[in-house]
Amino acid sequence: MENKVVLITGGSSGIGKIAGIYLSSQGMKVYGTTRNLTKHTDFNDFTLLELDVKKPETIEKAIDHIVSEEGKLDVLINNAGVGITGPIEETPLEEISKAFDTNFNGPIRMIQAVLPQMRKQESGLIINITSIAGYMGLPFRGIYSATKGSLELVTEALRMETRSQGVNIVNLAPGDFATNIASGRYHAPILKDSPYKAYAQTLESINEDVETAQDPILVAKRIYGIIKKSNPKGHYLVGTFLQRLSVFLKKTVPDKVFEKLLLNHYKL
Repeated sequence: MENKVVLITGGSSGIGKIAGIYLSSQGMKVYGTTRNLTKHTDFNDFTLLELDVKKPETIEKAIDHIVSEEGKLDVLINNAGVGITGPIEETPLEEISKAFDTNFNGPIRMIQAVLPQMRKQESGLIINITSIAGYMGLPFRGIYSATKGSLELVTEALRMETRSQGVNIVNLAPGDFATNIASGRYHAPILKDSPYKAYAQTLESINEDVETAQDPILVAKRIYGIIKKSNPKGHYLVGTFLQRLSVFLKKTVPDKVFEKLLLNHYKL
Protein backbone atom coordinates (compact mmCIF):
# COMPACT_ATOMS: atom_id res chain seq x y z
CA MET A 1 0.00 0.00 0.00
CA GLU A 2 2.95 2.32 0.61
CA ASN A 3 3.53 3.15 -3.05
CA LYS A 4 -0.06 4.01 -3.98
CA VAL A 5 -0.37 7.38 -5.72
CA VAL A 6 -3.68 9.05 -4.87
CA LEU A 7 -5.39 12.14 -6.29
CA ILE A 8 -8.19 13.74 -4.25
CA THR A 9 -10.25 16.56 -5.74
CA GLY A 10 -11.36 19.16 -3.22
CA GLY A 11 -8.43 18.25 -0.98
CA SER A 12 -7.86 21.54 0.82
CA SER A 13 -10.69 21.19 3.35
CA GLY A 14 -13.42 18.93 4.72
CA ILE A 15 -13.55 15.26 3.88
CA GLY A 16 -10.90 15.64 1.17
CA LYS A 17 -8.34 17.11 3.55
CA ILE A 18 -9.01 14.60 6.32
CA ALA A 19 -8.81 11.72 3.83
CA GLY A 20 -5.56 13.05 2.40
CA ILE A 21 -3.95 13.34 5.82
CA TYR A 22 -5.08 9.85 6.80
CA LEU A 23 -3.97 8.19 3.55
CA SER A 24 -0.61 9.96 3.82
CA SER A 25 -0.22 8.55 7.34
CA GLN A 26 -0.70 5.09 5.84
CA GLY A 27 2.26 5.59 3.52
CA MET A 28 0.49 6.70 0.35
CA LYS A 29 1.64 9.54 -1.87
CA VAL A 30 -1.28 11.96 -1.87
CA TYR A 31 -2.02 14.85 -4.20
CA GLY A 32 -4.97 17.06 -3.37
CA THR A 33 -6.55 19.77 -5.47
CA THR A 34 -7.85 23.26 -4.85
CA ARG A 35 -9.24 25.87 -7.21
CA ASN A 36 -6.88 28.56 -5.91
CA LEU A 37 -3.44 27.70 -4.53
CA THR A 38 -2.81 31.26 -3.35
CA LYS A 39 -5.39 30.74 -0.60
CA HIS A 40 -3.42 27.82 0.84
CA THR A 41 0.20 28.98 0.92
CA ASP A 42 0.71 27.49 4.40
CA PHE A 43 -0.80 24.09 3.51
CA ASN A 44 1.77 21.33 4.15
CA ASP A 45 -0.24 18.20 5.00
CA PHE A 46 0.32 16.80 1.50
CA THR A 47 0.90 18.15 -2.01
CA LEU A 48 -1.77 20.51 -3.31
CA LEU A 49 -2.24 21.17 -7.02
CA GLU A 50 -4.40 23.86 -8.60
CA LEU A 51 -7.35 22.25 -10.36
CA ASP A 52 -10.93 23.26 -11.08
CA VAL A 53 -13.19 20.35 -12.06
CA LYS A 54 -15.09 22.75 -14.32
CA LYS A 55 -11.93 23.58 -16.33
CA PRO A 56 -10.54 20.71 -18.44
CA GLU A 57 -7.20 22.44 -19.02
CA THR A 58 -6.46 22.48 -15.27
CA ILE A 59 -7.40 18.81 -15.00
CA GLU A 60 -5.04 17.81 -17.81
CA LYS A 61 -2.20 19.89 -16.37
CA ALA A 62 -2.54 18.34 -12.88
CA ILE A 63 -2.71 14.76 -14.12
CA ASP A 64 0.26 15.27 -16.45
CA HIS A 65 2.24 16.64 -13.49
CA ILE A 66 1.44 13.64 -11.28
CA VAL A 67 2.27 11.07 -13.96
CA SER A 68 5.49 12.94 -14.77
CA GLU A 69 6.51 12.95 -11.11
CA GLU A 70 5.31 9.48 -10.08
CA GLY A 71 5.07 7.52 -13.33
CA LYS A 72 1.53 6.41 -12.47
CA LEU A 73 -1.78 7.30 -10.85
CA ASP A 74 -3.35 4.52 -8.80
CA VAL A 75 -6.40 6.11 -7.18
CA LEU A 76 -8.70 9.00 -8.07
CA ILE A 77 -11.09 10.18 -5.36
CA ASN A 78 -13.79 12.43 -6.83
CA ASN A 79 -14.57 14.41 -3.72
CA ALA A 80 -14.97 18.03 -4.91
CA GLY A 81 -18.59 19.13 -4.67
CA VAL A 82 -20.99 21.89 -3.75
CA GLY A 83 -24.16 21.98 -1.71
CA ILE A 84 -27.43 23.51 -2.82
CA THR A 85 -30.75 23.92 -1.01
CA GLY A 86 -34.11 25.46 -1.75
CA PRO A 87 -37.58 24.80 -3.09
CA ILE A 88 -37.06 23.59 -6.65
CA GLU A 89 -39.61 26.08 -7.98
CA GLU A 90 -37.67 28.97 -6.44
CA THR A 91 -34.14 27.79 -7.26
CA PRO A 92 -32.62 29.67 -10.23
CA LEU A 93 -31.83 27.40 -13.17
CA GLU A 94 -28.39 28.99 -13.34
CA GLU A 95 -27.61 27.71 -9.83
CA ILE A 96 -28.98 24.26 -10.68
CA SER A 97 -26.67 24.13 -13.71
CA LYS A 98 -23.69 25.19 -11.57
CA ALA A 99 -24.38 22.42 -9.07
CA PHE A 100 -24.58 19.79 -11.79
CA ASP A 101 -21.43 21.14 -13.46
CA THR A 102 -19.43 20.62 -10.27
CA ASN A 103 -21.08 17.55 -8.72
CA PHE A 104 -21.78 15.55 -11.88
CA ASN A 105 -19.90 16.94 -14.88
CA GLY A 106 -16.80 17.54 -12.75
CA PRO A 107 -16.30 13.87 -11.79
CA ILE A 108 -17.03 12.84 -15.38
CA ARG A 109 -14.30 15.18 -16.62
CA MET A 110 -11.89 13.71 -14.09
CA ILE A 111 -12.77 10.14 -15.01
CA GLN A 112 -12.38 10.79 -18.72
CA ALA A 113 -8.97 12.32 -18.02
CA VAL A 114 -7.56 9.52 -15.85
CA LEU A 115 -8.92 6.45 -17.65
CA PRO A 116 -6.32 6.47 -20.45
CA GLN A 117 -3.49 6.42 -17.87
CA MET A 118 -5.14 3.73 -15.76
CA ARG A 119 -5.83 1.64 -18.85
CA LYS A 120 -2.17 1.97 -19.83
CA GLN A 121 -1.20 0.75 -16.35
CA GLU A 122 -3.85 -1.99 -16.54
CA SER A 123 -4.84 -0.99 -13.02
CA GLY A 124 -6.59 1.81 -11.19
CA LEU A 125 -9.33 2.68 -8.73
CA ILE A 126 -11.83 5.54 -8.93
CA ILE A 127 -13.91 6.36 -5.84
CA ASN A 128 -16.82 8.72 -6.42
CA ILE A 129 -17.90 10.45 -3.21
CA THR A 130 -21.66 10.75 -3.58
CA SER A 131 -24.14 10.99 -0.71
CA ILE A 132 -26.81 9.03 1.10
CA ALA A 133 -29.01 11.94 -0.08
CA GLY A 134 -28.43 10.60 -3.60
CA TYR A 135 -30.57 7.56 -2.83
CA MET A 136 -33.72 9.61 -2.21
CA GLY A 137 -35.33 12.92 -3.12
CA LEU A 138 -35.08 15.03 0.02
CA PRO A 139 -37.36 18.08 0.46
CA PHE A 140 -35.53 21.35 -0.22
CA ARG A 141 -32.43 19.34 -1.16
CA GLY A 142 -33.85 17.80 -4.32
CA ILE A 143 -31.25 19.27 -6.67
CA TYR A 144 -28.37 18.11 -4.49
CA SER A 145 -29.96 14.65 -4.29
CA ALA A 146 -30.28 14.64 -8.09
CA THR A 147 -26.61 15.54 -8.68
CA LYS A 148 -25.40 12.78 -6.40
CA GLY A 149 -27.97 10.23 -7.54
CA SER A 150 -26.96 10.84 -11.15
CA LEU A 151 -23.33 10.13 -10.31
CA GLU A 152 -24.34 6.91 -8.53
CA LEU A 153 -26.08 5.64 -11.68
CA VAL A 154 -23.30 6.69 -14.04
CA THR A 155 -20.81 4.83 -11.86
CA GLU A 156 -22.83 1.65 -12.24
CA ALA A 157 -22.60 2.00 -16.02
CA LEU A 158 -18.89 2.84 -15.92
CA ARG A 159 -18.12 -0.27 -13.86
CA MET A 160 -19.52 -2.44 -16.64
CA GLU A 161 -17.94 -0.45 -19.45
CA THR A 162 -14.44 -0.61 -17.93
CA ARG A 163 -14.48 -4.02 -16.22
CA SER A 164 -12.12 -5.55 -18.82
CA GLN A 165 -9.58 -2.72 -18.50
CA GLY A 166 -8.26 -3.41 -15.01
CA VAL A 167 -10.04 -0.39 -13.54
CA ASN A 168 -12.39 -0.48 -10.54
CA ILE A 169 -14.96 2.31 -10.12
CA VAL A 170 -17.04 2.55 -6.95
CA ASN A 171 -19.43 4.86 -5.11
CA LEU A 172 -18.95 5.87 -1.50
CA ALA A 173 -22.05 7.60 -0.10
CA PRO A 174 -21.55 9.47 3.19
CA GLY A 175 -24.31 10.72 5.41
CA ASP A 176 -23.87 13.98 7.35
CA PHE A 177 -20.33 14.68 8.54
CA ALA A 178 -18.89 17.68 10.34
CA THR A 179 -17.34 19.73 7.52
CA ASN A 180 -17.48 23.28 6.20
CA ILE A 181 -19.91 22.37 3.38
CA ALA A 182 -22.64 24.58 4.85
CA SER A 183 -20.51 27.71 4.49
CA GLY A 184 -20.09 27.21 0.75
CA ARG A 185 -23.56 25.88 -0.02
CA TYR A 186 -25.92 27.81 -2.26
CA HIS A 187 -29.19 28.58 -0.50
CA ALA A 188 -32.17 29.72 -2.50
CA PRO A 189 -33.37 32.95 -0.86
CA ILE A 190 -36.12 32.74 1.72
CA LEU A 191 -38.92 34.73 0.11
CA LYS A 192 -41.43 36.63 2.24
CA ASP A 193 -44.45 35.60 0.16
CA SER A 194 -43.24 32.09 -0.67
CA PRO A 195 -45.75 29.21 -0.46
CA TYR A 196 -42.86 27.12 0.94
CA LYS A 197 -43.07 28.37 4.52
CA ALA A 198 -41.31 25.27 5.88
CA TYR A 199 -38.10 25.98 3.93
CA ALA A 200 -36.56 28.31 6.53
CA GLN A 201 -37.12 25.79 9.32
CA THR A 202 -35.78 22.93 7.21
CA LEU A 203 -32.70 24.94 6.19
CA GLU A 204 -31.89 25.60 9.85
CA SER A 205 -32.22 21.90 10.59
CA ILE A 206 -29.97 20.93 7.65
CA ASN A 207 -27.20 23.24 8.84
CA GLU A 208 -27.50 22.01 12.43
CA ASP A 209 -27.19 18.41 11.23
CA VAL A 210 -23.83 19.19 9.60
CA GLU A 211 -22.50 21.11 12.60
CA THR A 212 -23.28 18.26 15.03
CA ALA A 213 -22.47 15.39 12.67
CA GLN A 214 -19.90 12.60 12.89
CA ASP A 215 -16.15 12.99 12.49
CA PRO A 216 -15.08 12.80 8.80
CA ILE A 217 -12.18 10.54 9.81
CA LEU A 218 -14.74 7.74 9.50
CA VAL A 219 -15.04 8.52 5.79
CA ALA A 220 -11.25 8.58 5.45
CA LYS A 221 -10.96 5.16 7.05
CA ARG A 222 -13.68 3.75 4.80
CA ILE A 223 -11.81 5.11 1.76
CA TYR A 224 -8.65 3.40 2.99
CA GLY A 225 -10.57 0.14 3.43
CA ILE A 226 -11.86 0.35 -0.15
CA ILE A 227 -8.36 1.00 -1.51
CA LYS A 228 -7.11 -2.11 0.26
CA LYS A 229 -9.71 -4.35 -1.39
CA SER A 230 -8.60 -6.29 -4.46
CA ASN A 231 -12.14 -6.45 -5.85
CA PRO A 232 -14.33 -3.72 -4.34
CA LYS A 233 -18.08 -3.75 -4.80
CA GLY A 234 -20.00 -0.95 -6.48
CA HIS A 235 -21.65 0.80 -3.53
CA TYR A 236 -20.53 1.68 -0.01
CA LEU A 237 -22.30 3.68 2.71
CA VAL A 238 -20.81 5.48 5.68
CA GLY A 239 -22.93 7.29 8.25
CA THR A 240 -25.06 6.80 11.32
CA PHE A 241 -27.21 3.72 11.72
CA LEU A 242 -30.37 5.71 10.92
CA GLN A 243 -28.81 7.24 7.79
CA ARG A 244 -27.77 3.82 6.50
CA LEU A 245 -31.14 2.38 7.50
CA SER A 246 -32.89 5.03 5.40
CA VAL A 247 -31.30 3.56 2.25
CA PHE A 248 -32.54 0.09 3.17
CA LEU A 249 -36.04 1.39 3.91
CA LYS A 250 -36.14 3.30 0.63
CA LYS A 251 -35.64 0.00 -1.20
CA THR A 252 -38.02 -2.10 0.88
CA VAL A 253 -41.03 -0.18 2.19
CA PRO A 254 -43.91 1.15 0.04
CA ASP A 255 -43.33 4.58 -1.49
CA LYS A 256 -46.07 6.26 0.53
CA VAL A 257 -44.70 4.85 3.78
CA PHE A 258 -41.18 6.10 3.04
CA GLU A 259 -42.52 9.49 1.99
CA LYS A 260 -44.42 9.72 5.28
CA LEU A 261 -41.24 8.92 7.20
CA LEU A 262 -39.41 11.77 5.46
CA LEU A 263 -42.29 14.19 6.00
CA ASN A 264 -42.29 13.36 9.71
CA HIS A 265 -38.50 13.72 9.92
CA TYR A 266 -38.60 17.17 8.32
CA LYS A 267 -41.78 18.14 10.19
CA LEU A 268 -43.60 18.91 6.95
